[in-house]
Amino acid sequence: MTVQELPGAAAYRPTPPPAWKPLTDPAPLLPDPEPYRVLGTDAVADADPALLLRLYAELVRGRRYNAQATALTKQGRLAVYPSSTGQEACEIAAALVLEERDWLFPSYRDTLAAVARGLDPVEALTLLRGDRHTGYDPREHRIAPLCTPLATQLPHAVGLAHAARLKGDDVVALAMVGDGGTSEGDFHEALNFAAVWRAPVVFLVQNNGFAISVPLAKQTAAPSLAHKAVGYGMPGRLVDGNDAPAVHQVLSEAVARARSGGGPTLVEAVTYRMDAHTNADDATRYRGDSEVEAWRAHDPVQLMERELTGRGLLGDGGIEEARAAAERMAAQLRERMNADPVLDPMDLFAHVYAEQTAQLREQAARLRVELDAEHDGHGTEDGGAGR
Repeated sequence: MTVQELPGAAAYRPTPPPAWKPLTDPAPLLPDPEPYRVLGTDAVADADPALLLRLYAELVRGRRYNAQATALTKQGRLAVYPSSTGQEACEIAAALVLEERDWLFPSYRDTLAAVARGLDPVEALTLLRGDRHTGYDPREHRIAPLCTPLATQLPHAVGLAHAARLKGDDVVALAMVGDGGTSEGDFHEALNFAAVWRAPVVFLVQNNGFAISVPLAKQTAAPSLAHKAVGYGMPGRLVDGNDAPAVHQVLSEAVARARSGGGPTLVEAVTYRMDAHTNADDATRYRGDSEVEAWRAHDPVQLMERELTGRGLLGDGGIEEARAAAERMAAQLRERMNADPVLDPMDLFAHVYAEQTAQLREQAARLRVELDAEHDGHGTEDGGAGR
């Protein structure tokens, strides 16, 4: 006799045990149906004018930085550059909401966020130039290395934030990732652990529409990337990624929540990558000019400029001052990047381990012999200097 044949089987309705019931009410975690905006809304009246002007100046500088770095690739001074033109509002806001003690975990496209946080513009490009592994000291600047593998920086951010919490340090980690990175296993692992541990982390997803050539619709069937937060038990926020004060406000609230012990937040900033994925990409193969032009009407720099001039906070003099400062930065960047660096091949073995392994010491000794032999050989060819 099967279960279905037992008397009263038709009326049998299994009741899940209490552990099955939802741990969290999902309603407060759901993002709003539309991206949050400040510019062009009543909310802009509550914005700090000094903050708005600073955001504008940083946006102008960031746009010029992207243009100059792109030009450096064409001149052979950079091996590759993933431009964030069109995404500057996300980059600037991410840098400005953090305290000095906090940590930024950027992806390969987030050089501008690192520069806005105070990193030397040349050091931010060192990795892309191929000179050094990172180009800067992460501990000094509280900026993790620019991460080229997709989403692998997210578990690192969670680990650091959780460790800081265990130590009693008042530290928040802000981890940046693109929409393509949300399809990686590291994304799932990071968000799951962060929510369970209530780690003080803010995840900023810059949804620029494409993972290289793959559109968002071919990566996820979710209503939005912000909705993914609910499945992990954290709030999801949806914001207009080209509205700098809106991104700043949403991230500020998420950072404050994390610092106060409220746990992580997933913020999806809806934006657009105006340039190709990198200088090695042909974006015309997967998107049309009309799409790009439509987004130009929602340019983050122009949105800020129109708002500030319309409110009488910015005049022609202020616009010219911001552009002149950006040009000075670009000129210094060109001058310094045009100087060939003096590199020591032995640096390959530095900063790999706190104490070098036997294998590394052996490799370093072998390279030293080869370099000495090469130097002696060149000296002989130059007139007997090696004798």
